[in-house]
Amino acid sequence: MEQITVLGAGSWGTALAIVLADNGHHVKLWGHRPELIEEINATKKNEKYLPGVELPSNIEGVSHFKESLMDVNTVVLAVPTKAIRDVLKDMRQTIKKPVTIVHVSKGIEPDSLLRISEIIELEMPEELLTDVVVLSGPSHAEEVSQRHITTVTSSSKNMKAAEYIQDLFINQNFRVYTNPDIIGVEIGGALKNIIALAAGITDGLGYGDNAKAALITRGLAEIARLGSIMGGNPLTFSGLTGIGDLIVTCTSVHSRNWRAGNLLGKGHNLDEVLQNMGMVVEGVRTTKAGYQLAKKYNVKMPITEALYDVLFNGKAPKEAVDALMARVKTHEMEDLVNIMENR
Repeated sequence: MEQITVLGAGSWGTALAIVLADNGHHVKLWGHRPELIEEINATKKNEKYLPGVELPSNIEGVSHFKESLMDVNTVVLAVPTKAIRDVLKDMRQTIKKPVTIVHVSKGIEPDSLLRISEIIELEMPEELLTDVVVLSGPSHAEEVSQRHITTVTSSSKNMKAAEYIQDLFINQNFRVYTNPDIIGVEIGGALKNIIALAAGITDGLGYGDNAKAALITRGLAEIARLGSIMGGNPLTFSGLTGIGDLIVTCTSVHSRNWRAGNLLGKGHNLDEVLQNMGMVVEGVRTTKAGYQLAKKYNVKMPITEALYDVLFNGKAPKEAVDALMARVKTHEMEDLVNIMENR
């Protein structure tokens, strides 16, 4: 049994701390809000993010950053993508020995267009970094915290590291597969949030299941088209971190991105939506990055472009959807042929 630190006491960080605690590990759960940490230690609950869920006794809430990183070999990075650089800068000034970093956030940094594993490798000195592992897949924190059956993927450039993290997390409720395609895993996990926002918009507009099925299917084509050109394996996008994550995020009321899109479709503006959510909606930031990547690699991503116009150019959601439907006709298998030719 190991001592593991989870940085980020939101819903996902807390849910993963529960998985690790269930497996017998001692887990330090760090959060930057002292009152939240006090609640976790006093009541063994995190009512703000996971109401009604009892936390195992071997989860210790820690608000002091340096204390949270003492005597650990594995750190789970569960903060929003916009906070990752700042947390890593604090980490490199705090830790004294190399650690394995497991990142569980799903996003791409706008402007730099870096995946999270690339940001970690850039910010952390080699002498303080053992390995970088991505843990991703179709997994809502609410269901994981209630021990509902969940499957995810562990991916790393070093497969021994991916298997090490697989062993730390896997149990009868939380099954972990491994995949060496870290690019595909990260791209699939990030870009599906764009499509989930769009799916929420179509639901908010009242367009029904046919429209959402079309959106999911064509959204997957966009993800695979860009991800393959960036070096991902096309097969990854038919797996857990591709179609699996896309389905759960586009169809569930647990999905922040779907809920945000739904509010947009019902006529709320972006500022109202983000204020109403009260939690980070990763798809908004990722839409900007996805739009920039499409331009950089000269990849057609009409759904991403339409959503970008809604979020950042003030285009009405209905107008954006109507424009998608009016696109020039094409062959459905054209994407598959192009993807395979790029390999």
